[in-house]
Amino acid sequence: MKTRLLTKLDIEAAAAILRGGGLLGIPTETVYGLGADGLNTPAVRRIFEAKGRPQDNPLILHIPEASWLERYCRNIPAAAYTLAERFWPGPLTMILRRRENVPNAVTCGLNTVGMRCPAHPVTLEIIRAAGTPVAAPSGNRSGRPSPTCAAHMLEDMDGRIDAIVDGGSCGVGVESTIIDLTSSVPRLLRPGGLPLEALREALGEVAVDRAVLSPLPAGEKPKAPGMKYRHYAPKAPVTVVTGKSRRTARYIRKKMGEHTGVICFDEFAGAFPGCAVEAIGAAADPAEQARRVFDALRAFDGTDVTEIFAQCPGDAGLGLAVANRLKKAAGFQVVDLGEAAP
Repeated sequence: MKTRLLTKLDIEAAAAILRGGGLLGIPTETVYGLGADGLNTPAVRRIFEAKGRPQDNPLILHIPEASWLERYCRNIPAAAYTLAERFWPGPLTMILRRRENVPNAVTCGLNTVGMRCPAHPVTLEIIRAAGTPVAAPSGNRSGRPSPTCAAHMLEDMDGRIDAIVDGGSCGVGVESTIIDLTSSVPRLLRPGGLPLEALREALGEVAVDRAVLSPLPAGEKPKAPGMKYRHYAPKAPVTVVTGKSRRTARYIRKKMGEHTGVICFDEFAGAFPGCAVEAIGAAADPAEQARRVFDALRAFDGTDVTEIFAQCPGDAGLGLAVANRLKKAAGFQVVDLGEAAP
């Protein structure tokens, strides 16, 4: 199979691929996704094959507007419409009770399904033209850093899928926030492009699942993408260093060697002589860090780097999502230096 590159003008060609059971790379505001007709079981199974994705890792259904929720979900709580009115289109996925027309292949046998309305005009047009919800995880090989441009997706998926729609670089850079609305208290399952603080402002109490900060226990089935498996990993092993930024920089300097790669804040880009360095934004700018973190993780794969150390932001705002992605890339190999000293 030869993977074609389509432009934002090729709406009907892209929709035809979906209607025909094909696999299509789609741009969103978060990352590029690997899409298929979400009601076509064989097409959905091809997503898992193309990615090498574990069979118990559920997918998200992408729709063009909140009015489609009733088609695929039941017992929808008022909170879902509150969030949709405030944050859709946008980087938010809601876990809801599914209807019987949603295939088990999408939900991996769960009685719930993740629903999202992406904030990318091209993809919204494609979904409407296809006339079907689009099941789509991130458009990378399973475990690899998520792609934030068409070229990165082509690196992983060339020859595995029918086409990729080039919609430019992604503005957010980390995947959508996932919130479970099926329990008495809404629960954050994955931090992402919409901060936890915004959810709490809209809903009040929002719990944080333990899988956000630590590995999911062995044998526990993930309820949403990104909860269980090591994700976002470059080829070299990653160690995340948390604490005050000056302390983490000093620690990395002591540990670095000839083939060390460093992911750091802009202020420290010159602090690691002789190392391959990828700066991801100022320490106080988690939004910029979110846009650049996956590019930084990918950048070391073409070098002789054998280990990577990463400075880690705090948990406020989008920092929670950036920290989560770095820790997942590291398999939760974390050195915590604490917050006591600068």
